[in-house]
Amino acid sequence: MVTLRLFASVKQMAGTGSVILSGETVSDVVEEASKRFGSEFRDMTKNCRIWLNGNPTEIDNPVSDDDEIALLPPVSGG
Repeated sequence: MVTLRLFASVKQMAGTGSVILSGETVSDVVEEASKRFGSEFRDMTKNCRIWLNGNPTEIDNPVSDDDEIALLPPVSGG
């Protein structure tokens, strides 16, 4: 199982900062989260940076048990 960490707006949308999910790739895990949290969550993830175990990653990279994926949405501020 993989830990998906959520930050900022995606965290607010999901109502949690982390969730344990299964999948063979980063994409599988994000899709599983989208099924759980809905289409608006899915739309928000399209603009997120995705990190795997503290490093930038691609959506098709494989994952294994105990991996951690982070979804980092764009941040605005002044």
